[in-house]
Amino acid sequence: MGRISFSCLPASWHFSLSPLVLPRLLLPSFRQLLLFGLLVGLLGLLYLVLVTGKGQDSWIRKDNYFHRHLARVTDVEATDTSNPNLNYGLVVDCGSSGSRVFVYCWPQHNGNPHDLLDIRQMRDQYRKPVVMKIKPGISELAKTPEKASDYIHPLLSFAAQHIPKHKHQETPLYILCTAGMRVLSDSQQEALLEDLRTDIPVHFNFLFSDSHVEVISGKQEGVYAWIGINFVLGRFNHVASERDAVVEVQVPGGDQQEVLVRKRTAGVLDMGGVSTQIAYEVPKTEEVAKNLLAEFNLGCDAHRTEHVYRVYVSTFLGFGGNAARQRYEESIVRNTLTKNTLLGQHVGETAESPLLDPCLPTDLQDEVGPATQKLHLRGTGDFDHCRQLLQPFLNRTNVTHSSLNGIYQPPIDYPNSQFYGFSEFYYCTEDVLRMGGDFNSSKYSVAAKGYCATQWRSLKERFDSGLYASHADVHRLKYQCFKSAWMYEVFHSGFSFPIDYKNLRTALLVYDKEVQWTLGAILYRTRFLPLRDIQQETLKGVHAHWRHSFSFVNNHYLFLACFLVVFLSILLYLLRLRRIHSCTTQRCTPSTVEWLEEGLGSPSLPITL
Repeated sequence: MGRISFSCLPASWHFSLSPLVLPRLLLPSFRQLLLFGLLVGLLGLLYLVLVTGKGQDSWIRKDNYFHRHLARVTDVEATDTSNPNLNYGLVVDCGSSGSRVFVYCWPQHNGNPHDLLDIRQMRDQYRKPVVMKIKPGISELAKTPEKASDYIHPLLSFAAQHIPKHKHQETPLYILCTAGMRVLSDSQQEALLEDLRTDIPVHFNFLFSDSHVEVISGKQEGVYAWIGINFVLGRFNHVASERDAVVEVQVPGGDQQEVLVRKRTAGVLDMGGVSTQIAYEVPKTEEVAKNLLAEFNLGCDAHRTEHVYRVYVSTFLGFGGNAARQRYEESIVRNTLTKNTLLGQHVGETAESPLLDPCLPTDLQDEVGPATQKLHLRGTGDFDHCRQLLQPFLNRTNVTHSSLNGIYQPPIDYPNSQFYGFSEFYYCTEDVLRMGGDFNSSKYSVAAKGYCATQWRSLKERFDSGLYASHADVHRLKYQCFKSAWMYEVFHSGFSFPIDYKNLRTALLVYDKEVQWTLGAILYRTRFLPLRDIQQETLKGVHAHWRHSFSFVNNHYLFLACFLVVFLSILLYLLRLRRIHSCTTQRCTPSTVEWLEEGLGSPSLPITL
């Protein structure tokens, strides 16, 4: 028997083996060979799982999610406009007092249909957000609608300077009008919008169509705000850690409703000067009127249900802080004048005989009502009495699950919920009381009582000494007592949150960033854009992914295959050696052995042809 050789590519290694040099120890039993083979197979399987299996892929995926979320939260670097994979989008918020343009950017989608676009606010070379505001609101042009495009032109020129010119034609532009335009007639709205639709494509090369400019409803604005806040909080990524709160969600559709367990989203409370708004996810199927419920899919694939959300949204006009104070003043003026007429009194007609108002700080003097019917007030600073006077202005009913104005409100799972309070919810707790952040109702009411009961002169001295927030003014000081009581009543009596509710956080910023509803708007309106990148990833997988992955994963498989081939070859060779050795032992006789030892010639053998 000669020498046998083995080789395997691409490892470029080989060895030779000769049976003459094999000691008897290399001729084991069949059971030993079988046991050794099973052991090698198990080691190879373990190697595949640890090196190329799903375990490592899940670690990488979770780690990438953490870094993506951390970058979105803490990103303050200037946007790299030289990056060819960066995409841009514009949203113009046309409000009642002015209009603002927001420039957003996002990298190419990663091709995973489970992930949303990683949209961030663009930052200039000084690391400041790319935002520009102009005044007044576009609704002021109701009588001259032909000037609408000229009005918006400075905002779009500003945005165009920050976006690479070759990217303009693929940059979507959305012009969304809110409260100021809603009060105009339909014909006035349409005249302004038509001028924008006609003239903007002439002067700018952005991706802009007729549907990209519209007057959005309060419900849409509330949904966009809810989307933006939860996006920044990372609640739309369903890779939850042990610390994340989760919730069971019944996704509607079909006879059998699918139940998902995913991250708990945060609800939103927002109290402005004119209106108050609430928005939160309704995880279980509830019978809610369509005008109060928004059901939408944030994912790029309409057939996937992991990003389907049902959000209750309700906006209450006249329930903002300033509007509520105006309604309250109109009420006390009307009631006092009627009472004076019936009883022949003169309460409030002069500063010497003022009407006592528990909703003003102690000894603060104020005047309310029209010039011809001025009413003089003097504060008594009684927080609890003020709350009682304000309860009728909530317009509550005895209907179960109703809130402000008797509007239906779906049940809230208070122990497993979280809410963020913005605008007046934050100002009432922070500007004067310095209690912004995690809301504690009992501590808040004690602080509000103390503020209301303090003499106006002392409050003014504290203000002059700079003890309050920098943006607090005298108007805030005068009406803090009223707004504290109004916020308390809206939260606990209007929206029925328990007195011991611990999961409300009042905030001006989220992760040190001002979160606008425009972020939610562009996230929702560009939700189908990832389809293009996902399709590109799929094509890569069909054509080039094999070559790309071959360099890492498939090399491991090839190495293991070569190893197994060599091992099996050695195993078969050893088995053959054992068989040959056994046959040689049985066939060799003593005479033959003597003949070989004596060197005699070979005996003649008969040959048959």
